[in-house]
Amino acid sequence: MNYKHLQYFHAVAEEGSVHAAARRLNVTPQTISGQLRLLEDQLGNQLFAKAGRGLELTDAGRVVLDYTREMFRLGDELQEVMHQGTAERPAEFRVGIVDALPKSIAHRLLTPALTGPGRMRIICHEEQMPVLLGELAVHRLDLVLADSPIPSGMNVRCFNHLLGRSPLACFAAPSLLQEYPGSFPACLHDAPLLLPTDNASGLRTELLSWLNRMQLSVRISGEFDDSALLQAFGSEGHGFFFAPSAIRDEICHQFGVHCIGEVEDLVQEFYAISAERKISHQAVREITDKATDTLFS
Repeated sequence: MNYKHLQYFHAVAEEGSVHAAARRLNVTPQTISGQLRLLEDQLGNQLFAKAGRGLELTDAGRVVLDYTREMFRLGDELQEVMHQGTAERPAEFRVGIVDALPKSIAHRLLTPALTGPGRMRIICHEEQMPVLLGELAVHRLDLVLADSPIPSGMNVRCFNHLLGRSPLACFAAPSLLQEYPGSFPACLHDAPLLLPTDNASGLRTELLSWLNRMQLSVRISGEFDDSALLQAFGSEGHGFFFAPSAIRDEICHQFGVHCIGEVEDLVQEFYAISAERKISHQAVREITDKATDTLFS
C-alpha cells in the first residue's frame, strides 16, 4: 500500500475538499484526485461522496480514516523515538474513560500509573461504555475506567476489577440554596435537578428510586452524558446535583458549590475493566493496588 496515497486521503478527509487538501500539501488538485482514485481501486471501496461543494466520508472512508490516524500517530512516534534514542522510549498506557466518570476521580485513579517506576506515556480516550469495551476487547486499550461493571447483555471477554465505593453527596450553588432553603433532603422538593442521561450512568435509576421513596417530587432541568458539564451547570445554579462524596472537597472548591448532605443508601462503585482476568500490565496493577489508598480510604 502506497503511504503517499494514504497521506492524500487523510488530508482530504480532514480538509473536506480536494482543493483545500491540495493547498495544504502544495500539490495540484489533479494529483490528489488521481491518487485517491488509485487508492479506492486498490481497496475496492468508494471513500468519499459529494456533499455540496465539498466531500464527506463514506462508511468505508471512516474506517480507513481510523486506521490512517493510528498509522500517522505511530509514524510521528517513530520519528520521536529515533530522535530521542530507543532507550528513552516511554511505555504507552492506553486508557478508556467512561464519559460519566468524574474527571477528578479518573485523574486520581490514574496518578499511581504515572508516578510508578519507568517512563510512561498515558493516552486517554473518553467515550460511552459499549464503544470502549469494544476497543478493549480488540486490545486497542489497556484498561477502561467506569462507574459500573460490564453490562450483562454485552458479549465481550473482559473482566471487572472493583476499585472502591463511595456514597453519593448532594451539591448546590449558593444562589440555589437561597431559593430552596431548608434541610436536606426536604429542600429538594419541587426543586430543579441535574441528572446523568440514561446512557451515561446506571446510578440515575437508583437516584430517582430513592427520591420516590423519600416522596420528593423534583423537576429535571438538565441531563448530561458528561459529568464535568453537569457539574459546570450545577455551579451556575441551574439545579441540585449528586456526585461521589469521595471527591466532595474538590467539587466544592472547583465549582464554588456547597455539599448539603450525603445519602448512605446510594453508593457509586468504580471499576477497572481489563481484557485479562489476572492483571499483568504494570500500570494497571499500580492502579488497582493503590486505588483504596489514594481515593477510597
